[in-house]
Amino acid sequence: MNEFGVLMLGFVLGIKHATEADHLAAVATLATRQHSFAQSMKLGAAWGIGHSVTLLLFGGIVLALGTSISPLVALALELAVGGMLIGLGANVLYRLVQQRIHVHVHTHGLGLRHVHAHSHTAGGVHGDAAHEHAHAGGLPMRALAVGMTHGMAGTAALVVLSLGAVQSWPAGLAFIALFGTGSIIGMALLSVAIAIPLRLTAPRFGRLYKGLTALIGGLSCALGMLIVYRVGVAEALRLGWLNPGSWIQS
Repeated sequence: MNEFGVLMLGFVLGIKHATEADHLAAVATLATRQHSFAQSMKLGAAWGIGHSVTLLLFGGIVLALGTSISPLVALALELAVGGMLIGLGANVLYRLVQQRIHVHVHTHGLGLRHVHAHSHTAGGVHGDAAHEHAHAGGLPMRALAVGMTHGMAGTAALVVLSLGAVQSWPAGLAFIALFGTGSIIGMALLSVAIAIPLRLTAPRFGRLYKGLTALIGGLSCALGMLIVYRVGVAEALRLGWLNPGSWIQS
């Protein structure tokens, strides 16, 4: 395969990379906060941009120095992803149960309709003030931060992949850039796909919407716990890091 074909392969792999379970779980929890398909697409793109920025930054440094990320650092970053998924899922469940999320279709003056979800805390009054809200512009910063965390955790594996695919530092950097571009496009489209069942059930099927939201939060927590166990316990045991005797220098 020529170099152009290898770089295009990086783009395709980036799109596929967006479909990994931990990525989908994180973005799905964030999608429960969105009110329209456009906002959901922006959310996915923000995740992809954050993901790509850290891949390019840390991957470029590693490629330029001709070094590699230590297994301990790579596992610590994966552990951070697991903790992040637990936190995101728990936040979804907290908002759903404790803040009594209410869902309805909201219409603006120009006739633009979208799903609006807000909370009614215990004793709260459902009035017009609850419907007054601003629509933030720019990139969703929470999604950007989540994408950056995923990008840091994936840098080690991507550097190994790029070094195996190309033979030079500039080509490796281009491979990572196209990989990141693919992940931006892939996650933007997947975010819309995730939002479809939420948006379709919210106006008329409130219980189903809440059930889907609870499922997303629960799955995110479960996947995060699985990652924490796999990385923090199983992998550490395999490498002998939990054996105090291995810390003593002979």
